[in-house]
Amino acid sequence: MKNIIIISVQKRQTVSIKVQEILAEFGCLIKTRLGIHDSSVNNCSENGLIILECIGTKKDISSLNKKLTSIKGVKSKLVTI
Repeated sequence: MKNIIIISVQKRQTVSIKVQEILAEFGCLIKTRLGIHDSSVNNCSENGLIILECIGTKKDISSLNKKLTSIKGVKSKLVTI
């Protein structure tokens, strides 16, 4: 069984510090992290996507997800597959 958190970040430049602080707080739960955002030489997108593969208890992983969703401009979903 795998626990995956999918995070959509809007206004990335504004909320990314808060998101990073939470990810650092729960860093021991994060096995794999993939961050994606559209960018080019002339443009850096304000929207981003982060995919986390998490380990640990369901309670701790749910706590991480809840903290992420408490940030305005961040949508997060925990998926177990």
